[in-house]
Amino acid sequence: MKALILVGGFGTRLRPLTLSFPKPLVDFANKPMILHQIEALKEVGVTEVVLAINYRPEVMINFLKDFEDKLGITITCSQETEPLGTAGPLALARGKLADGSGEPFFVLNSDVISEYPFAELIEFHKSHGGEATIMVTKVDEPSKYGVVVMEEATGKVERFVEKPKIFVGNKINAGIYLLNPSVLDRIELRPTSIEKEVFPQIAADQQLYAMVLPGFWMDVGQPRDYITGLRLYLDSLRKKSAAKLATGAHVVGNVLVHESAKIGEGCLIGPDVAIGPGCVVEDGVRLSRCTVMRGVRIKKHACISNSIIGWHSTVGQWARIENMTILGEDVHVCDEVYSNGGVVLPHKEIKSSILKPEIVM
Repeated sequence: MKALILVGGFGTRLRPLTLSFPKPLVDFANKPMILHQIEALKEVGVTEVVLAINYRPEVMINFLKDFEDKLGITITCSQETEPLGTAGPLALARGKLADGSGEPFFVLNSDVISEYPFAELIEFHKSHGGEATIMVTKVDEPSKYGVVVMEEATGKVERFVEKPKIFVGNKINAGIYLLNPSVLDRIELRPTSIEKEVFPQIAADQQLYAMVLPGFWMDVGQPRDYITGLRLYLDSLRKKSAAKLATGAHVVGNVLVHESAKIGEGCLIGPDVAIGPGCVVEDGVRLSRCTVMRGVRIKKHACISNSIIGWHSTVGQWARIENMTILGEDVHVCDEVYSNGGVVLPHKEIKSSILKPEIVM
């Protein structure tokens, strides 16, 4: 089987992290976002992953070459010279996806984190005999999204309603699809939307089905959702393989600590924290609802909550970082500095406090 991952553009909503790496390579729970997807695809027998990309493909390919060997899976790029939306990239990669086998292929949005129930998706797709299956997830506020209206018993999709003013359902497109190669015949090589143009057409022909995603789902393409996604991911890890989570007197709730990280005395860590490879957390540090990426040093008695600390950054002694502060790569926060929602671009030294949310260029 094959899969296409829609990597897309510049990752502007996740800046300043995406100024250093393309969004799919930004760490989530201690490994690049896209690797969560590739590993799950490999588990259900996918042998080739095509990345549809228009931004820095060489960075992606160089990085993922290592994983090709480790995972035993072929990873190739299909590069757009102009942004082609969410359907155009399928037409562009047609030669790679339609190999004459007739096997369906996966299509994924690169910033979706879930439990990836791909085996169930394959089974459901084969059972209904339609042309395409989309995964849907239930949401509390459907009026913010495009809602998928479907037959509850069969999963057949009737129609799509964009940001409905009155309640028509609470299921939205989760950005995970399984499509027969015949779907490619419906797509022209031009900028086009799979959600707004291709799927409604397949639904009109009564060939589109939806499967409700079990477990959690989050689009982690922006900081607030990234932190929420981490909480949901760690919750799920607790249920599925609790042994991977940290334990000890200094740990509260779900915490993921890379084996190469060092943690000092008298710390209080958690809930919902990921500490990456090579990090050093000195004595008396307090961390909650945050991600600390590879190579970060957090000095004594610093306090970090609801924030993302980018690669190789330093947080000084008694510093306090909170309220969705995002530090880019190699940012150095001096001792006793306070940051309330600062968004700091890479390679900066912060000597004075950031008292209200602002971007530090």
